[in-house]
Amino acid sequence: MRYLPTGEWMQKADRYTIQEIGIPSMVLMERAALKTVNIMERKQVNLDKTLVVCGSGNNGGDGFAIARLLKEKGYEVTVSFIGREASMSEDCRQQLKIAEKCGVSIVTSIKREEYTSVVDAVFGVGLNRDIAGTYRENIEKMNHLPGQKVAVDIPSGICSATGKVLGTAFSADLTVTFACEKLGCILYPGHVYAGESVVADIGISRKIFEKDSSVCYTFDETDLPKLLPVRKPDSHKGTYGKVLMITGSSGMAGAAYLSAKAAYITGAGLVQIYTAKENRGILQQLLPEAIISTYTEYDVENLHRLLGWADVVCIGCGLGRTDISEKLVIETVKSTKTPCVVDADALYVLGRHMELLKGQEWPFVLTPHMKEMTGLLGCAVQELQEKRFEKIRTFTEQYGVVCALKDARTLVSKMHRQIFVNIAGNSSLAKAGSGDVLAGVIAGLMAQGLDCYEAAVCGVYLHACGGDEAREAKCSYSTLAEDLITGIGTCIKKTEEKMAK
Repeated sequence: MRYLPTGEWMQKADRYTIQEIGIPSMVLMERAALKTVNIMERKQVNLDKTLVVCGSGNNGGDGFAIARLLKEKGYEVTVSFIGREASMSEDCRQQLKIAEKCGVSIVTSIKREEYTSVVDAVFGVGLNRDIAGTYRENIEKMNHLPGQKVAVDIPSGICSATGKVLGTAFSADLTVTFACEKLGCILYPGHVYAGESVVADIGISRKIFEKDSSVCYTFDETDLPKLLPVRKPDSHKGTYGKVLMITGSSGMAGAAYLSAKAAYITGAGLVQIYTAKENRGILQQLLPEAIISTYTEYDVENLHRLLGWADVVCIGCGLGRTDISEKLVIETVKSTKTPCVVDADALYVLGRHMELLKGQEWPFVLTPHMKEMTGLLGCAVQELQEKRFEKIRTFTEQYGVVCALKDARTLVSKMHRQIFVNIAGNSSLAKAGSGDVLAGVIAGLMAQGLDCYEAAVCGVYLHACGGDEAREAKCSYSTLAEDLITGIGTCIKKTEEKMAK
C-alpha cells in the first residue's frame, strides 16, 4: 500500500518529522537534493549544461542544493532565482548563501540557451493559487527551453490535491517526488505534467497518514497476494458463495454473460443469472457453468425465492429501463438480505428512489461512472469532476454505502475508511462491457467472504490489472471486455504462483 497525500498532508508530515522526531529541516533538504541528483543520473538525464530555476520557498532551497551538488560533480550549472528575496524561507536563504560560496552561477532571469536539462524548483506542494504575471511568463519560458525537464517534488503549477493546472504548469519528463507520490501527480491532468514519477525516501515520517481517513492510498502488484481471498484445500462450490445476477434485458445477453463470467473467473462457487426469457439460449451456450432463470413478466414471489438462495446479489448490468426492470430494482433493494452490487441501469432507477438506501441493514456497493454518479447526486459532471473527493465522501457517509466511482482514476469510498485511488489500468478499459466485468469481479470477491469495501477495492484494482494484461496480449485498441476477463484470470494466476513460493 502506498499513501497519496495532498500538499497539506505532506506539510503536516514535514512538521511532524522536524518537530516530533527531531530531524532538522536542512538535513531533509540535503537528502532531497542528493536523492534528486542521484535519480537524475540513474535515469540518464543529460546534466552537462543544467539550468535550475528556483523560487523563494523550500522547493527553491532544494533547487539551490541540487545546483551545488551538480557543480561539485563537475557539471556546468546555472541557477535562475525568479522568486522574491524578501519572502525567502530561512532554509532557502541559507542554501542560496552556500551555493554562492561554492561558486554556483546565480542569475535572476531566464535566457534562451542550449541547456541539456532544466530543473524546476519554483513552487512546491503548498501552491494553492493560480500562477500569473512574471511567474507565469518564466514557467512558460522554461517549458520552451531545449533539454530534458525535471520537476522537484511536484511540477510547479499543479495543484497537489486535485491535479488541476493553476493557470500554467511546468511540463516535466521526470518528477522526483519526496516520501510519497502526491495525489495531484496521480490525478489528471497533473499526471501528464509530471511525466515519470520517482519516489525518493528522504526520511519524512508517514506515521500521521495511518489514522486519518482523509488521506488517500493506492496499491501496486506486490499487494495483490494480500488482497485476494484464500482458497482452501478442503472446499466445495458452496465454500465460495452463490451469486445471483439480475442482469440482461431482452437483447442484452452480453452484459449478463460478461458479469457472470467475471464472477466465476474471480473465484465465485456458483452463479445464477436471472434474465429475460429471450436470453436463455445464448447464455446457456456462452456460459454453461451458470444456472439460468428467466422472466417474461414481473414475478415478486420468484424474485424473493431467488434472493433467498443467494449469498450475494448483483443487479443492473444490461437490465434496461423498462417497468419490469424498475420493479426488479426497487424490490431487490428493499428486500435483499445479502450484500448487493448495484450497477448500470439499476443505478438509474436508484437515482429516482434514493430513499431506498436509507436505513438498510445489508451493505450495498454502488459502481457508477461519472455520468451515473451525477444522477445519484443531482449535480453536473463538471461539478463532480472538480469536487469528486468531497462529494463521494459526503455521499457514502449519508447513505452508508460503498461507492466505486469509475473514471480514469477510479475512487472507492466508504464512511470512516480512507479513499482508495486506482492507478493501474489503461485506455483499453474504455470499452463497452468493461463496467459489467467490474461488477461481476466485485460480486465474485464478496461471495468468497470479502466485505463490501475490501471487495470493491480489490475488485477495482484486479480489474485494472486485468486490463494491463489484456493490453499486453491484444493492445489497447483491440482489447474487448472478454479479453479483459482473460487478463484478470492471467493476473490471478500470476498472483497465485507468487503466493505459492
